[in-house]
Amino acid sequence: MSEQKGHPKGLYVLFATEFWERFSYYGMRAIFFLYMTTMLFGNEQAGISEAGNVYGTYTGLVYLTPLIGGYVADRYWGNRKSIFVGGLLMALGQFIMFFSAAAAHSADKGTAITLMWTGLAFLIFGNGFFKPNISTMVGQLYPDGDSRKDAAYTIFYMGINAGAFLAPLVCGYLGEKVDFKWGFLAAGIGMLVSLVIFYLTKDKYVVGPDGKQLGVGPNKLMDAAPLGGDEETGIASEKAAKPSDGSFSTQQLVILIGGIIAAFSIIHFGFGVDLWGSLIYGMTLVAPFVIITDKSLTKIEKDKLWVIIIIMIFVIFFWMCFEQAGASLTAFAANQTDRHIFGFEMPASYFQSFNAGFIILLAPIISAIWVRLAKKGVNPAAPYKQSLGLAFLAFGYLFIALGSKSIPAAGASMIWLTGLYFLHTVGELFLSPIGLSMVNKLTPGRFTSLMMGVWFLAIATGNKLAGTMSALYPDPKSATHPNFLGMEIDGLYTYFMIFVGFSGAAAIILFVLCRKLQKMMHGVS
Repeated sequence: MSEQKGHPKGLYVLFATEFWERFSYYGMRAIFFLYMTTMLFGNEQAGISEAGNVYGTYTGLVYLTPLIGGYVADRYWGNRKSIFVGGLLMALGQFIMFFSAAAAHSADKGTAITLMWTGLAFLIFGNGFFKPNISTMVGQLYPDGDSRKDAAYTIFYMGINAGAFLAPLVCGYLGEKVDFKWGFLAAGIGMLVSLVIFYLTKDKYVVGPDGKQLGVGPNKLMDAAPLGGDEETGIASEKAAKPSDGSFSTQQLVILIGGIIAAFSIIHFGFGVDLWGSLIYGMTLVAPFVIITDKSLTKIEKDKLWVIIIIMIFVIFFWMCFEQAGASLTAFAANQTDRHIFGFEMPASYFQSFNAGFIILLAPIISAIWVRLAKKGVNPAAPYKQSLGLAFLAFGYLFIALGSKSIPAAGASMIWLTGLYFLHTVGELFLSPIGLSMVNKLTPGRFTSLMMGVWFLAIATGNKLAGTMSALYPDPKSATHPNFLGMEIDGLYTYFMIFVGFSGAAAIILFVLCRKLQKMMHGVS
């Protein structure tokens, strides 16, 4: 059967739904760090440190709860119900943030902080149901083996970033120039728009290659577990594996619960990591092994899942460095950058639109490159693309490190942040949408949403670590300097070079492993 040209209309429904959901998320993120340092904790070193820890906890937990949402969708609800419930929770969360910002003007900050954590809780759980399920449905629009999937995820990624581009311009302006509460309110309205679009169009357009509606029932019904047998031919043997419905066996539950308790205890009590960080790191260490121990998996399926798990390690380092955009890089934009252009002082939050704007420009180009390479039979395997993504991340931090060596009294030129965001955007396009596509292609259908949730655990860990690292951002006005692994961070150059080291080393190690990982993918590119 010849492969169809173009993309199904359902892709553009999911594009629009994700556009407004990401408008909501990135609109809030654009002003969240500034809201905390301006209204709640102060912008001295202690305030920046506190805001960094809260930021890391929030963005980490946002990517932790997709494991729960993915499991519920796979086992009980299906994608559609999970997306709708998640969207409602997120809308409520943004409106509670509105009330938090309104209360922050009073002398008693306790109410504002309590409302902030309540709003964050709604956002965290809502995202857990929404995020993995809408990403999963993109892949379900296409037949197995369809080479359009990588291009589809890149187009979908444009929807994410079109919303992320508009969000700081609207919510950032309202938050910084008018009042933070109006920025949060705009984010809440954006989430409601997302829900309306999805509700009105899902039945007609969000359908599979066979014309049936997607996401109506649990994903455990999507495929029967493959029979065991020869690991290359797939011919069934008498030792056929027991089919799985996507639920956890007793052994897996023991590994999950016991492993998380053990990992949490070691990390929290042994290394002194905070409560939420210990939970995030513990789940990230344990959860992949719960799936990999499922007895229905064949040798080939296990190999493919191991590829995802290994690459998750490198994804952690990518997001730890990349997610400084909403924290320390926002502080750099606000405090060390000359933001005057044509007589107008640009809000610091506007810089968070740069990455999304570059993605809108570059995503069609890179998407076309992957399609063209696939037609010629020379499309690089996902691990090669992702190692290049890490390399571009390192170059971005090297660029701004050089720019931070000597900052004029008026502030650093905007060219340094602009160049960093350009290089980081190229790196993101090489790593993130390819990763989403890879998870979809390598995971058995009965585990798709759950494995997408596990993939987001790596992003959760990266985001939490990003908050930890942003808390080390040096205050130029302070006589004391943060300490990292026994090294004094005496300036911005030293601070940014730490990220060069992390991302550069990760890029080299992953590149060395690429050939082995490609073999373990068993022909999937």
